[in-house]
Amino acid sequence: MDEEKLQKFVEAYLKKKGLKLTEHALQEELQPSSSPVSQFDPDVVRQILAFSEFEDGPARYQDGYAKLRSWTYTSLDLYRHELLRVLYPVFIHCFMDLVAKGHIQEARTFFNSFREDHEMMHLRDLQKLEGVLSPSHLEEMEFAHSLRQSKVNIKICQYSYELLLQFLHKSQSTTMLGIINEHINFQVSPGQPSSITDDAEAVTLTGGSQESANQINQKEIHWGLLEDSLEERLEKAGGMALDSEKAEGETKEGEGDENKKKSIEGGKQGASIKKQKKDKAVSATVKSARPEATTVPTAPRVKPELTLPVIPTEVEQSILEDLRNRVQLSSAALPSVSFYTFINTHNGLNCSSISHDGSLVAGGFSDSSLKVWDMAKIGQQYVGSILQGENGTASSEQVAGSNGRKRPYTLFQGHSGPVYSATFNPLSDFILSSSADSTIRLWSTNLNSNLVCYKGHNYPVWDVQFSPVGHYFASASHDRTARIWSMDRIQPLRIMAGHLSDVDCVQWHSNCNYIATGSSDKTVRLWDVQSGECVRIFIGHRSMILSLAMSPDGRYMASGDEDGSIMMWDLSSGRCVTPLMGHTSCVWTLAFSGEGSLLASGSADCTVKLWDVTASTKLPKAEEKSGSASRLRSLKTLPTKCTPVYSLRFSRRNLLFAAGVLSKTV
Repeated sequence: MDEEKLQKFVEAYLKKKGLKLTEHALQEELQPSSSPVSQFDPDVVRQILAFSEFEDGPARYQDGYAKLRSWTYTSLDLYRHELLRVLYPVFIHCFMDLVAKGHIQEARTFFNSFREDHEMMHLRDLQKLEGVLSPSHLEEMEFAHSLRQSKVNIKICQYSYELLLQFLHKSQSTTMLGIINEHINFQVSPGQPSSITDDAEAVTLTGGSQESANQINQKEIHWGLLEDSLEERLEKAGGMALDSEKAEGETKEGEGDENKKKSIEGGKQGASIKKQKKDKAVSATVKSARPEATTVPTAPRVKPELTLPVIPTEVEQSILEDLRNRVQLSSAALPSVSFYTFINTHNGLNCSSISHDGSLVAGGFSDSSLKVWDMAKIGQQYVGSILQGENGTASSEQVAGSNGRKRPYTLFQGHSGPVYSATFNPLSDFILSSSADSTIRLWSTNLNSNLVCYKGHNYPVWDVQFSPVGHYFASASHDRTARIWSMDRIQPLRIMAGHLSDVDCVQWHSNCNYIATGSSDKTVRLWDVQSGECVRIFIGHRSMILSLAMSPDGRYMASGDEDGSIMMWDLSSGRCVTPLMGHTSCVWTLAFSGEGSLLASGSADCTVKLWDVTASTKLPKAEEKSGSASRLRSLKTLPTKCTPVYSLRFSRRNLLFAAGVLSKTV
């Protein structure tokens, strides 16, 4: 048998499996021996070459994976859920290896034979991989290329790991063993298997980007509140006015109750207001409720990186009054909810937005229109507080409809494609909308007209959000970028590029120095507004990110995805504090309460859920002591009849507003 042929095969095999040291040792060993005398038994050579032909054959993948799958599903119940985590990465790499070797037909047969096992958890990924029809596609398709360059981190207990290795060696599944060695990184832990409910965070598909993500997450960020913010002024004023409050306690308490009853319904709030006043009189730490909710004595103060707009004095006084009269929420004192339902939209409503005080509600429609309802005028013009949808094209609420009555909304027209997002500025005198026509438009709610059209994105703009101080806004687009703008410039101030797929949602940090972006590449990134640099990458979601929310003190961020999972992140470390499991469909909207003690989530499963944030932020210390991860506590589920929840907003006084569209198909 030809010595050179055998030598080439062995070298190729070692190279393929990434055994570089063994390859170098073999080359050094063979170099001095120039004599062509064969040192191998002919039968051994024949077996090795026969193995090489079988190794490259497509049947090897089908048989190896089928055996691994069968063994996994028949494993003991205690370890099965951990071992099942291995199947998906092995499946996709078997498929891509077959395509890379030119076995296209066999790859399709393999893919279709086993895809049902993974459709529930990885449907979007499988739909993308269906488009891989030739070896060149593996390089051209960024998703497939990143998978080929990646390693999967899988959490598994020591005994499950040993069971897997025993099976692979006993069955001589060298192909499966090679794929697992090359593409899976096991994070082996001693003790019992992890809970089956941990599956969402036990498998993370991270490429060669994991190291760069870890490096990025080492960067320092300043998550505190702005210096001289209204909250800080209120704290100082609260401390100074403590004595006078004691003297005039009865009067102020009565006024406070009256003001709150004007904007907040229900008796529970009245009781909590009295409790709040009582707490003020008893303790000098008047406003410590908010830091306690986030387990931080006081949020650090930071300087703004952007030039902040000047707030008019009367507006500032109004905001301070709202903050003084804020109802303190907790797990024992849940918010009142005001829900706005859109009807007769004929499946045309794409998005909704609620102003900061709940007085205005906007809807973006597929016919390229933006409609704004004034809640104060709804009862006057139409019987019942229901939002009528696409029944006309009036440019103003003063124009009569076909039935002779005034229309209850103001119509804004200007976009040439479906409107995907809308956002009010803090004062509610401006509204921004983004569209499939790749533009963002600024409208005046006072003048009922379009003021500016911002052009810069090359593809549909999925989301736009005003900053907490107004004037600046951020946008997210199908062109894989997020951009920061100011109202007075038609060109973007910063362009944030780095996501591998669509940027689906964007959210400002409380101090306006950072923005967060959620993407179809299943990651969330945090960007420095001044430098445009990515300072955090959050990895852990299994599907596209649809919603983001920042805690009022700026320390935590919540993100919701298409599968119904929500994750709470610590911005300082870049780590997931806790996952929130409960929704059964897309999480379209998230909102923190004013003091940060509660998180509200709205979903396509037609529910609003309230979560106890205080419990989650104390989680790491508890974990250190007990070694077990408890989950964020779901306080209450508020179901609608059949209305998917599009948007949520806590007012400054902590009333929760929600909006959605009546859906007969749910």
